[in-house]
Amino acid sequence: MIESALTLPCGAVLPNRLAKAALTEGLADAHNRATERHCRLYRRWAQGGAGLLITGNVQVDRRYLERPGNVVIDGNGGLDALRAYAAAGLGPGLNHLWMQINHPGRQAPAFVSPVALAPSAVALNRPGFARPQPMTEADIQDVIARFTRVARIARDTGFTGVQVHAAHGYLISQFLNPLANRREDAWGGALENRARLLRAIVQSVRTAVGADFPVSVKLNSSDFQQGGFSPEECLQVVRWLRQDGVDLLELSGGTYEQASMLGVTQGDSTLRREAYFLEQAALLRPAFPGPLMVTGGFRSRAAMTAALEGAAMDVVGLGRPLINAPESAAALLSGEIRELPSHERKFIQEDAGPQSRGGKPLSALMQSWYVMQLLQMGDGLEPDLAMDLQDAHGRYVANEMATAAALVRD
Repeated sequence: MIESALTLPCGAVLPNRLAKAALTEGLADAHNRATERHCRLYRRWAQGGAGLLITGNVQVDRRYLERPGNVVIDGNGGLDALRAYAAAGLGPGLNHLWMQINHPGRQAPAFVSPVALAPSAVALNRPGFARPQPMTEADIQDVIARFTRVARIARDTGFTGVQVHAAHGYLISQFLNPLANRREDAWGGALENRARLLRAIVQSVRTAVGADFPVSVKLNSSDFQQGGFSPEECLQVVRWLRQDGVDLLELSGGTYEQASMLGVTQGDSTLRREAYFLEQAALLRPAFPGPLMVTGGFRSRAAMTAALEGAAMDVVGLGRPLINAPESAAALLSGEIRELPSHERKFIQEDAGPQSRGGKPLSALMQSWYVMQLLQMGDGLEPDLAMDLQDAHGRYVANEMATAAALVRD
């Protein structure tokens, strides 16, 4: 089942049902342009067997970054570098490479973006983030135009699709979330208004790239916050996205305040089990009979096959396993292996609990560890699976500070 091709509504064909989900890379240069490090990393994944590769979030506005090493398309040049990036990620031409497009909104760290924009002046309930400025009507229209422009450039530079990031508490997700969106105009209040930005972006992107180019959306099934974007609201948004002609819907969940997308806030049992969002996908399936991708937790071929045969989903999203072993998708497809490597299990087994190690949450240490593996591969090295968790975290922080200090501001 995982080996079978999938035809999308736009006519594009994914050669198999495995996808590398978006993973923030942090490999851009001082002008936030793509580099040879992206080419090295994505060349490996292009040879790794997954039918779809989705890039880490490419930002639409250089003033607002998710982290200092983001690729940004904002009049900062680098189109030839994007073409090289696309060519490397398509490799022998057996897979798709989609650009994920994003704006962090209030989830822009203050050390790199001291001013942030958001639907409303509601601060993120985490240290290190500035209180955001509420967006004006002009700001909102500018964001729609920026997403559209980046999508058009993605197509022009050789990427084979785009994904609009509307999950994980970033800007579009903030508009959907009534806790973050306190507006009383056409962009806030009722769900129809809170979903207006997402729908406007999707519709504008579709017009810009044409009917034959894949347009995907990554959406939270829930923010997992009381009073936040709920599963019931997600169901209605999914119906609207079906009307808007989305080719592939990726289901996820959580925000920086409630990081369920990392599988770290629902207890040790959630970290150990597979398919974090499969139950939500089954509930949404009647509202979105089109291609549905679920990311988070999948490790065994048996679980992937069962999920696909159960008709709740169509594409298996893989993240961390393809960092540990970038060629493992091909081995899974061929039957050479039956299960992907899972360093999370190793770390949990070694730890006293999922929320403690040396004063740092285990989730934060693991995140740093995986980011450092991406940097390793970007430098042409093999993943360092023996890297110590705390050492990885220290190196990650140092890298972020050095990258931020090197940024050339216009």
